[in-house]
Amino acid sequence: MQRLLGTASLTSQNNDSVDLGATDIDQYVESLGGMQRVAERARGEAIPVYLGDHTTGSGKVRTLTEQVALETRTRMLNPKWYEAQLQTGYEGVRNLAGHVTTTFGWSATAGERSVPQWVYTDISKTFVLDPEMRARISRMNPAAASGMAQRLLEATDRGFWRPDADTLAQLREAAAELEDRLEGVTA
Repeated sequence: MQRLLGTASLTSQNNDSVDLGATDIDQYVESLGGMQRVAERARGEAIPVYLGDHTTGSGKVRTLTEQVALETRTRMLNPKWYEAQLQTGYEGVRNLAGHVTTTFGWSATAGERSVPQWVYTDISKTFVLDPEMRARISRMNPAAASGMAQRLLEATDRGFWRPDADTLAQLREAAAELEDRLEGVTA
């Protein structure tokens, strides 16, 4: 199998559901991301990842980076989408945290080039660095809120995201606050 994958010049997957995109569920990361990682190792060089979007019937092929950016703009950072998620409370925050984890998964499998830096920056600003939003999601689901902050910190630790020093310091402070809230520690 490794010999065969060493001949691959790209990896791809079709997405045929408007409900489940590349950043919605970990199945895409596990299957496509995992296959891409194995193919790159077998080949000894980077290869592109493509997703075929057949949700509109006309078909559109995007790079993984384009797809992650599109889904981040239209879902994760779209107030209409995330507010609808937050209306469900606990489960909605868990879903938001899942998107962060799946996005991180693309960086881990397909490489840091698969997720643009602005994606991590804007997710961090929207959900963790904004004190009002941080308190709100923490009240609904403290474990998921803390997990989101921890995953963003892990993205910096693993070199997938390189925020400026001030943003990183704010993120560390916010993550500590969320962990304290999760553990029941109050000032």
